[in-house]
Amino acid sequence: MSFVYFTTIFLFMILCMLLCFVILIQESKSTGLGASFGGDSTDSLFGASTADVLKKFTGWLAAIFLISCVLLSLWTGAMSRSKIGKSVLPVIEEIQA
Repeated sequence: MSFVYFTTIFLFMILCMLLCFVILIQESKSTGLGASFGGDSTDSLFGASTADVLKKFTGWLAAIFLISCVLLSLWTGAMSRSKIGKSVLPVIEEIQA
C-alpha cells in the first residue's frame, strides 16, 4: 500500500513541476520566461495560437492538480485514521484487563 501511495506522491510532484513550467512559459504583459532563453516576444513555439493552447493546457493541469490535491488529502487522512485505530486498540484492551 505504501508503494502505491509514494508513487502517487511522486507523480503529484511531477504534476506540480509541470504546472509551474507551463505557467512560466506563458507570454505575460512584458516578455515572459521565453525571452530569458533568447526568444523574441513575437516568436512562438506552437504557432500563432500559442496563447490559446497554453491557456487550455494550463486550465486542464490546474483542474487535475486540484482534484489530485483533494484525493491525496482524503487518502492521507484515511491512512492516518487506520494507523491510529490499530495503535489505540491494544492500549484500550490493556487498560480494560
